[in-house]
Amino acid sequence: MEMEIVFPGGARVDAILGDLVITTDQDGSAPSPFNLFLASMGTCAGIYVLGFCQQRGLPTDGLRIIQRMSHNSQTRLIDRVELDIQLPPGFPEQYKAAVIRSAELCAVKKHLENPPAFDVYTSVRTPQASN
Repeated sequence: MEMEIVFPGGARVDAILGDLVITTDQDGSAPSPFNLFLASMGTCAGIYVLGFCQQRGLPTDGLRIIQRMSHNSQTRLIDRVELDIQLPPGFPEQYKAAVIRSAELCAVKKHLENPPAFDVYTSVRTPQASN
């Protein structure tokens, strides 16, 4: 899998993945890269929770996840992420633990628990040939 990171101007840094362009910036017109990273945790869990509910015909009106993060005061890094899955009224008791298990399947969470190695290097971009 390959993703291209481009610099379209100003404080924008975009990621191109196939036909999708994911825009980030530091000026507030799009999420910052870090806020996009934070959002990926909750939205990934949300995809799994939503899919679980939809597959079983469970109510999703009013379903939401509140994500809270706490910081380590010494490192200034996030040291805890809490996902509060708020279920709609009347949600069947028998599925509550399974909803939590579905959120635990999130691929972002699994990658954070088993982080990949990073290799950062430079290369010289070769000019593309003219048509």
